[in-house]
Order: sequence, then structure tokens, then C-alpha cells
Amino acid sequence: MDRSQTLAVRIFLALVVCLTLICLWPRESSEGISRPASIASTSRPPDNSVADQSLQPQAVEGHAHALDPALEIARQALTHYQAYVDDYTATLIKRERISGSLGSISKMELKLRARRVEGDKLVRPLQVYLKMLDPWLSRGREVIWVEGRHEGKLIAHEGGLKNLMRVSLAPTDTLAMLGNKYPITEIGLQRSIEKLIEKGERDKLAGDCSVVIEPGHRVGDRPCRLIQVTHPEPDPRFDFHIAQIFIDQELGLPVRYAAFLWPDSPGAEPKLEEEYTYLNVRLNVGLTDRDFDPDNPAYQFPK
Repeated sequence: MDRSQTLAVRIFLALVVCLTLICLWPRESSEGISRPASIASTSRPPDNSVADQSLQPQAVEGHAHALDPALEIARQALTHYQAYVDDYTATLIKRERISGSLGSISKMELKLRARRVEGDKLVRPLQVYLKMLDPWLSRGREVIWVEGRHEGKLIAHEGGLKNLMRVSLAPTDTLAMLGNKYPITEIGLQRSIEKLIEKGERDKLAGDCSVVIEPGHRVGDRPCRLIQVTHPEPDPRFDFHIAQIFIDQELGLPVRYAAFLWPDSPGAEPKLEEEYTYLNVRLNVGLTDRDFDPDNPAYQFPK
């Protein structure tokens, strides 16, 4: 892409950004979505799954640290994923607090092909396809990112009347990060499990916490085990006050994660920091390179 084309892309995207900011300026939610299960009202993800209102944090007995059983579950999930999951499709619903403001709920179709390494050799790169379903202003946007291809850049286009050109952006480019807390390179179930393990190991070194592990919960129509971790007092060493991880009992994978910050004042509700819910997860559906090709005729990327 030459300099004039790059400038045109930037101008076009700047217009899209301005319209997006006007229509989707982040607002705090008054819904129960921002309340963890351990306080007054039920935590309700966008799919209306329900966590038990009576759940109270408590230490898990018989282990050197309360986090040990949760870390064991997470490591089992990672081993299972790496051994058995080649690809999957899902509906991803997310909400994130960025620069102190809680953004709108985003809903997207996700296709992901797992990264594979043999020895020191990368035999298959991580491949990601996203199609925005909500909010309405982003509807129809498609994004493809393949590790090591397209100079490491994602390929995207807007939906509807804004679908005038395909653009290439670094995953951490300011425009690519608009409305996103993390780059597309961090997406997916495997990365979620790895981050849970990293946070758990870090929190073990930082101090004590309380942990609950309970079956009998649901995300959508899927039975799940809930792992709830609570740091009672504000502490800069910890990223959250309460974290909830829902492990699908059949898939053995975390299909929902929600983290809450400490309340601003005594008696106030914890503040939702981020949440990610994977619905309609279908494993090993046989995705191919074509599913991650912008020239796939099933997609709407402009030529």
C-alpha cells in the first residue's frame, strides 16, 4: 500500500472512529450484569445464565494454598485443549472497562484454528476470524488475523454502507485497539487458560485469598463448575476483587470469565472490570485455511 492509499485509509477510519465514539460512548450499566454472585444480586451474563445468589467465598481445605485446586483444574484444561482441540467456532460476548469506563456489550461470531508446534517448529499458526453481530454500528465488520501472515497485520473491513475498502492494521494499532482492551492476538480459549494460570501463580506469591469451587451452575444451556476467587481487601498486588471462572463440565474448558474491582465505597457493588462468555462452542469442526482467507467468497471483504 503506497503513501496516498495509506492516507486514504486513515482518513476513512478516522471518520468511522468519530461516528463510533459519538454513538457508543461507554456508559456504566445499571443491570445485574455488573454484580458478582457473592453479593446481593445474581450475576447474569448476556445469555441469562445464573450463578447461585447464596454463594459465599470460603477457603478450600487440604491444600498448601487456596488457589491450588483451581490451578490444577486450569492446567488440566490446558492439557486437554492442547491434546484434543484443533479448531472451534463460538459466539463470543464480551464487555470491558477501558481507561476507567465500562464499554458496551460486544457480540461476535468467532472461528479459531489452534496453533500447533512440533519441537521448535511452528507447523500451524494461530488463525482467527471475527464477524461483529452487535452493537449495531459495528455489525457486519469482519476481521481476519493469521499469525505470521500479511506482515503480522490483521485484515478488516466495515459493514453495511461503510464497507468501502479492506484495511491492514497492526494488532496493536490505535484504530485496531479502539473499543478493545486486548489485541486480537490475545483472543481464544487457550490464551484465556494460560492467563488464568499466570494470574493464579502470581497471586499465590502475593498473599492469601478465598476460593470456592462449586458444580451446579450454567452458562447458557451448558452445565458448569464455578471457580470463584476473592481478594477481600484492596491491594495493588491483585488485579481484581472477585473473579468468576465457569468451566464447562463436558468440554472441560472455561466458557466464561468475569472479573470485578473493589467497590468505590463501603456497601457499594463491586465494579465489573471485564467479562468474556463463549456460547455455542463447537469443537473440531474441520476449519481450513480457506476459513481465514479474506478472499473467501462467503465473506464480504471488498476486493
